[in-house]
Order: sequence, then C-alpha cells, then structure tokens
Amino acid sequence: MSEKNNAGKRSARERLQMERERERAREKRRRLVIVAAAVVGVLGLAAVIGVIAANTGGDDDTAGAGPVTAPSGAVGDDKLIIPVGATDAPSTLTVWEDFRCPACALFENNFRDTIHELTDSGQLKVHYRLATIIDGNMGGSGSLNAANAAACAQDAGKFVPYHDVLFQNQPQETDDAFAKDGTLFDLAAKVQGLDTPAFRSCVTNGTHDSWVAESNQAFRAGDFRGTPTVLLNGESIFPTKGNEQISPANLKKWVAEANQGKKPGTATAPAPGSPSPGRSPDPDVSPTPGDTVQAP
Repeated sequence: MSEKNNAGKRSARERLQMERERERAREKRRRLVIVAAAVVGVLGLAAVIGVIAANTGGDDDTAGAGPVTAPSGAVGDDKLIIPVGATDAPSTLTVWEDFRCPACALFENNFRDTIHELTDSGQLKVHYRLATIIDGNMGGSGSLNAANAAACAQDAGKFVPYHDVLFQNQPQETDDAFAKDGTLFDLAAKVQGLDTPAFRSCVTNGTHDSWVAESNQAFRAGDFRGTPTVLLNGESIFPTKGNEQISPANLKKWVAEANQGKKPGTATAPAPGSPSPGRSPDPDVSPTPGDTVQAP
C-alpha cells in the first residue's frame, strides 16, 4: 500500500512539474509579446522589426530524409543561397528569413522597395537564406512548406515575386496556413506564370524539403540569435549598424558608403534551369550574429 502511495505521489509531482514547465513556456511567450508591444510604443518601426517573437529557441523536426536537391541557380559552397541581383554588384546583403516569422514580414514589407531599387541599379546583390525555426517553436510545417515552395518558384525563375507575395500575405504566427499546399497555390496564382503543373508537383512532392532542412541546420550552426538576420558585406546591420538604426534611408547610405569608388554591377546570373554557376567564395557562411531585442 505504501509503495502505491509513493508511486501516486511521484506521478502527481511529475504532473505538477510538467504543468509548471508548460506555464513557464506560456509566460515566456506572453513576455515576448509585451516586450514587442513596448518597443513599438517607445522606439517605433525601426526597432520593432528587430524583436524576435518566440523564434529563437526550440528544435524543429523539419529535417528532410530524401536527397538534397538545390533549386536552380543556388550558389555557395553548399548551394544554400538564392542570389538576386547582378552577380558582380559591389555589395552583398545577406538575409536569413523564415516565412512564418512576423519580424521578417515587417522587415520585408518596409524595405522591399529599397532593396529592389538597389538590386535593380546594380548597387547590391542579395543572398537569401531560409530557416524554419518557427515550425520548431510553434509546431507545424508552414515554414518548411513555404520555403520549399519558394525554392520551387526559384526553379521557375519567379523567386522574387513569390517571396514578396508570401510575406505580403503572411498569416498570423500561430496560424500554420502555409502548411497547406492549397494556400501556397492560391498565392502562386498572384504571380504571373508561376501556378503551373511543374510548380504544383514540386510543392506537393516536397522536392526541396531536404535542401530547406540543410539550410536551417546552417542557420543553427551559425549561432544566430533570430530571424531576420541581415548583414551588409558580412556586418550585422539589423536592427542597428553601430549607433544608427536601420531604415530605408540608412540602408541606402550604408550601401553608398560601402560602394564608394566602385562601379555598379551589370553581370546577370544564368537563368534558372541552366547549370548552376561554379562554387564561389561565400563570406557570409559564418558572419557575426545579428542583434535582437530580447525579453527580460
């Protein structure tokens, strides 16, 4: 009888411990939301886009089991980078993103026009690198599914417009809508010429899932503190560069300073579907982690 009572007490203690751990997790998420709201009120947009809301911890289970199939035109030693802009542009902006990350959407939706202007004029090339940390923290597979779909769009030469559409139509962080292929197909219909049988098959089959998983592992190995992580020529500029906050005007200024005396780029990468370029130096593999606003 005593052994049964002891077992019952242990079981009760274990249940209590589990409940306390769940409560601590809920409290951590609540504090992060409060911190984000406080930053919005005090510092404005330039700082709030640096808040990482519940996306810096936890393991995700998105590791692919199949062969690693990089999208067309991917570059870097492990072909984990999707490049945008002239290949000989004098400056490189490296952007680590998660399609479910609210801070990433704030960054993209407020800096999109500036980044397009700089890439179109040959001042800047962008190295997009994808992560799936929200899947690990919030559960679900929307980060993975959306990243795979973006890689499928890269195969079709439509990465930039589809990337932009995904962030313009990002669901709430707790809504795993991107896990549904139908949602990704509906958004693909907003990009002219993308919603094809080949694209749908690539999404449905998870053609690039293992590539996305490898990219996420590179993110975790880089010891970054959250998404988005944004680096200009390997130096963190998000949410600040030195004593200056990031803003569209400051991004233009920083690029101009870095490019002083250098000619704009004009070389174009091979079109998706053609052989990928040879391995190129990749100074962005292990850059300084980006700064973030952390909860107390």
